[in-house]
Order: sequence, then C-alpha cells, then structure tokens
Amino acid sequence: MLATMEHALSAEEMARKEGLLQRLDPRVKLIGLIALIIAAALAHKLLVIGAIFVVALLLAVLSRVPLKTLLKRGWIGALIFTGLIALPAVIITPGEIVWRLPLLGLPITLTGLKSAAFLIARVETAVTLSLLLVLCTPWAYTLKALRALGIPAPLVVILGMTYRYIFLLIGATRDLLEARQSRSVGAMEPSEGRRSAVAGIGVLLGKSLQTSNEVHLAMLARGFRGDAWTIDEFIMSARDWIALAAFAALVFIALMLGR
Repeated sequence: MLATMEHALSAEEMARKEGLLQRLDPRVKLIGLIALIIAAALAHKLLVIGAIFVVALLLAVLSRVPLKTLLKRGWIGALIFTGLIALPAVIITPGEIVWRLPLLGLPITLTGLKSAAFLIARVETAVTLSLLLVLCTPWAYTLKALRALGIPAPLVVILGMTYRYIFLLIGATRDLLEARQSRSVGAMEPSEGRRSAVAGIGVLLGKSLQTSNEVHLAMLARGFRGDAWTIDEFIMSARDWIALAAFAALVFIALMLGR
C-alpha cells in the first residue's frame, strides 16, 4: 500500500520537472500523444510502428523520464500480457512454416510471427505514449484537458474521484491493519484470520459509503455543480502551437507511410 502511494507521488514529482512535455499545454499533450497512439494502431508496417516507438523514446529522454521507469511500469507487463495473447497466433495462423517446436512438432508460421510482432509492437508503443502522458502531466491538469476537449463532465468527475478514493481507501485499510496488529498477540489461526479479513472488508465498505456521503455534501456546500475546476488556466503559447503542428506532421507522415 505504501508502495502504491509512493508510486503516485513519484509520478506527480516527475510531472513537475523541467522537461519537454512538461512545458507543453496539457491539451496539446493529450491530443498529440493520443493521435500518435491511433497512428500506431492503424499502421500496417512494422517500420512505421518502430519509428513511432523511437519518437516516444526521444520524447521520454527530452522529458527527463527514466527509461527504467517505463520498463518497470509498462514494458514488462505489456510484453508478458500481449505475448500470452499473441502466442497462439504464432502456431494457428496458416502460412509458410519457418520452424517446428521440438517434441510437440507444432508449426510456427511466418504469418503468425508477423501478426504477433504487429500486436506486441502496437501495444508497447501505445503503453509508452500513455505513460508519457500520465507521467508528464499532473492528474488535475489531465482531467481539465479532457474536459476542455469535450469529454462529458460526469466521466471526468468520476475519474477524478476514483483516483482520490483509491488513496483514501488505501489509507483507511492501512489504519485498520495497524489497529488490528496493535491489539493482537501471536499468530492467528487460519479460520480466525479469514473471519477477521471478512469483518475488515465489511468495515471498510461501511466507511467508504459513509465517507462518500460526507464528501458529496462537503462538495455541494463549497459550490460544486458537476464540473471540475483548477486554479490555473490553460493558455496556448507559440511553443504549444509549434508542438501541435509537429505532432500533426508526425501523425500525417505515419498515416501516409503506414498504409
């Protein structure tokens, strides 16, 4: 639980560094990075997807995002998850057989390898670009950028409240566990441990429902009318317009070359 909170705090600190993406308007980042994700998903050439991935790596370096962070938070998990999905395609997709698995004799086809490579490359590129958006933009600004681009207010508010409630519930769970440990002597029997866990879940659920009502009343008392606001206003500078044009050019080139 503490690691989860540290993870979020490190992301917020990274979003306030003096990097390339950090200095751009959140709306520009949101539009540009999502457009690159769409371009990678629509590309029919591995070389084009690889070029977009290289652009993402360059943005990470210029934005002072450690590649180790991308590796731990995105690349490894995406590779394992996507690899498990793509593995059957390597065997069952008909095409020219390039190798057979020892003992099993199952054929590995060239078409299957290409399909798996496209899937893994697209997912890894999309994960990298998504992480750059999250790591280089404070969460409140990301929500405001979504709202500025026409995303419905209820969806934006739900995202914001969910993010905050995760940490609220983590804190409540930590307090509950510490209180139980301070009142326990020795190890619990397995059956007693299960009963204690179920009781803890019930208490946590009750506290979350009570807190949600109290928070909603507090929000209404402070003028909440269904929309999310931040103190800072978004103002497009010359740098932002140049970055937006650069993103548009990259996406256009990727779409033309990837057909």
